Amino acid sequence: MSNVLYDIPGPRARRRTLVFSLIAGVGLLAVLALVGLRLSDQGQFEAEKWAPLFDPTTDEFPLVWERIGRALGANMAAAALAMVFSLVIGTLLAITRVTSAAWYRWLVVGVIEFLRGVPVVIAIFFAARVLPTLGADMDPLWYLVIGLTLYNSVVIAEIVRAGINSLPRGQKEAAESLGLTRGQTLRLVLLPQAFRAMLPALISQLVVIVKDTSLGFIISYEELVRVAGQLKEVLYNPIQMYLLIAVIFIVINYALSRLAVYTERRLSQGKKTARTEDGEPAVLHTGAPAGGGADGGAG
Repeated sequence: MSNVLYDIPGPRARRRTLVFSLIAGVGLLAVLALVGLRLSDQGQFEAEKWAPLFDPTTDEFPLVWERIGRALGANMAAAALAMVFSLVIGTLLAITRVTSAAWYRWLVVGVIEFLRGVPVVIAIFFAARVLPTLGADMDPLWYLVIGLTLYNSVVIAEIVRAGINSLPRGQKEAAESLGLTRGQTLRLVLLPQAFRAMLPALISQLVVIVKDTSLGFIISYEELVRVAGQLKEVLYNPIQMYLLIAVIFIVINYALSRLAVYTERRLSQGKKTARTEDGEPAVLHTGAPAGGGADGGAG
């Protein structure tokens, strides 16, 4: 039986695909060439626009990269704090939703769905503009972290809930048969397995958080995008500056994405049935006699 979900293309279909791919590739190259010519006419490839970013012999180079380094550290600090708080609050929300009684579950679900529907930029702006009026005058870092946490905690709550619900029902029933309470079942049996299953999704969510830290410029937080805006006003090279910032974000997020893929692959390998040296499935011993019954019970 075929394992594909669609008809395998024949020779004619493959030729059409090849022709259309070539046409699309040529069109893309033509667009890139046109863009390159326009940029060249505007002097965007001149050395003085790129030298402060890539030429260590220039006077501006160390100052520029010092600012970029501090700004990148600010992005990473906000991302790390938001991820920790989002993970803790999201896990608590997921547990509350899973264990809540019907009469107040609507409130938990309502909070989660409301925060999921609020754009993260609105959450950040709300934290920075409303909290000071309530007496919470803090560093812009914390307004950014609060805004990111409001949005990402409910996303992580849904990831955790999905991880718990994906576990076989027998896991919960076996724990209850051993006399574990609901809290013990969640803490000792369900949550560890759910976290293991959802670890790649959590790493992927970290990519989203890292990208969203760039929204800190709207509250004057000294992160990469805001610092790039300040530097390009002095160096008069906005295209080069923002291109560099984009590359930095791409490299960081690509590394995190590959980490998620690697983690998922490792977890998938760990789920395979253990094999003995002769190729037979390994037997998991629990300490009880293998025979059981009259043979194993005596003595």
